Amino acid sequence: MNFGDTIFRNKIKIWFLHSTLIVIAVWILFMPSMVKYQKGGNNIFKVILNDVEVGTVESKDDAYKALRMARRAISANDEELTLATANIAVEGSNVLWSSVDSAQTVSERMEEILLNSKKSTLSRAYSIKINEFSVNLAGINEVMNLLDTALSKYDTEDTYNVNLVLDSTREVNVLTTQVLSKEEVQREEQIAQTSMPEAGFEAEISDIVNAATPLAYDKDFSDYDLGLVSMDFADKVEIVECYLPEEELTDLSVAIDEVTKDKETNQIYEVKSGDTLSSIALAYNLTVADLIAMNESLEDEYTRIRTEDELIVTVPEPELSVEYTVQEYYEEDYEAEVQYVDNDSWYTTQTKVIQEPSAGHRNVVALITYLDDGEVSREIEKEEITYPAVAKVVERGTIVPPTYIKPISGGRLSSGFGKRNTGIKGASTYHKGVDWATPVGTAVVASSSGVVTRAGWGSGYGYCIYIKHSDGRETRYGHLSKVLVSVGQSVSQGQKIALSGNTGVSSGPHLHFEILINGTQVNPLNYLN
Repeated sequence: MNFGDTIFRNKIKIWFLHSTLIVIAVWILFMPSMVKYQKGGNNIFKVILNDVEVGTVESKDDAYKALRMARRAISANDEELTLATANIAVEGSNVLWSSVDSAQTVSERMEEILLNSKKSTLSRAYSIKINEFSVNLAGINEVMNLLDTALSKYDTEDTYNVNLVLDSTREVNVLTTQVLSKEEVQREEQIAQTSMPEAGFEAEISDIVNAATPLAYDKDFSDYDLGLVSMDFADKVEIVECYLPEEELTDLSVAIDEVTKDKETNQIYEVKSGDTLSSIALAYNLTVADLIAMNESLEDEYTRIRTEDELIVTVPEPELSVEYTVQEYYEEDYEAEVQYVDNDSWYTTQTKVIQEPSAGHRNVVALITYLDDGEVSREIEKEEITYPAVAKVVERGTIVPPTYIKPISGGRLSSGFGKRNTGIKGASTYHKGVDWATPVGTAVVASSSGVVTRAGWGSGYGYCIYIKHSDGRETRYGHLSKVLVSVGQSVSQGQKIALSGNTGVSSGPHLHFEILINGTQVNPLNYLN
């Protein structure tokens, strides 16, 4: 081997060494990181986002760091909140030697998956709650527009403003409404800007002047400021700021319709003296069939209603009601209140008009409170009688008349009052009472207290009982199997007087029952309690 060969070999070795070092350096710079074997614990973690594998990292912290980076990236160009599905899973394992991805690489892969699963952008919104109703609007300007629209229906001259204030009754930040007149707002601003209160000599002078000023005087009609006096929302309004998907927001015009338009709402009506089903239906713009459909207690149009019974009716009401008071001047004919003269020897069902009424005329200033379009109350501020009304005077009884109850317990109504086809020889084709089919021996009781005027056999009636009552009415009980009272005996309401049977002209075991007024039979079902 000569000297030249030796030099050449050494150059080759040096070149190979340099090349190896360069390759290692490039591999370190550009190839993935490597992890070392770690006994007794996981040293590599596979990351899965929304069921898609996005890479391998050295620790769980790196996986969640990558997710945070991806979330920031997809929302960086959006001022509002972004909603996207992000179900992450991190699976650890222990390997002898392996490569891992950088957090940046994993984040970029995650970003692509999050963009594909991006549902929507959450926009800043305002949710308005009115009782059980709620609606979501895009901005505070739309909230104010809706509330102003609800007031403007009754504030035609735009004299009132709606302010939003923190609800002091709530621990969280919830806004509610405050309705003030523009004059009130201006007055509060002036008070806030005034100087220090009077003191010393100035205060004494003010007290003397105030004491000398009359507290009240007889105001003339021209002294009253007519028009709106006060107004407010009749329902509790709550407003909260929130973030919602755009599809959950309501268009302003739709929201105004939902809040301000009348809707049929169920209410309870308490029956008053003189009411009928038809009069109640007419008052609420319903039909009798509507009332029957809404009330299970009503079987048909003939169902009897009593004072203080409660019926369901429907009335048109908006979701957000407005209560307001107006000071009004008007002229009217008026009626004086009815005057009553009590007669302690008459029943309360007996009345007699002693004096006929005549209308008067008056000029009036009154404070009238409304709820939406309906009047709630009326308070007369000033009244000037042009000519007085003459009151109607009525004499009335004070004795409560007796009541009537069904004379048997149970039984099936087998024949009503009025015309009928009997098919029985000797039976009347016009039924003067009602029949309840019931087994022989059923207890029969007095429908009302009174005195027995007949007790025994009666043609057609079989065994029967007649009872005279204190209001002049009479009850009759027929086709009995046994009579338990005698003529002249006083009986109380509900007292057992007989046993039912099948005597006289009868097609089967039943009780025949009549009520007579002034000697004429009437339909007993109209008088039973």
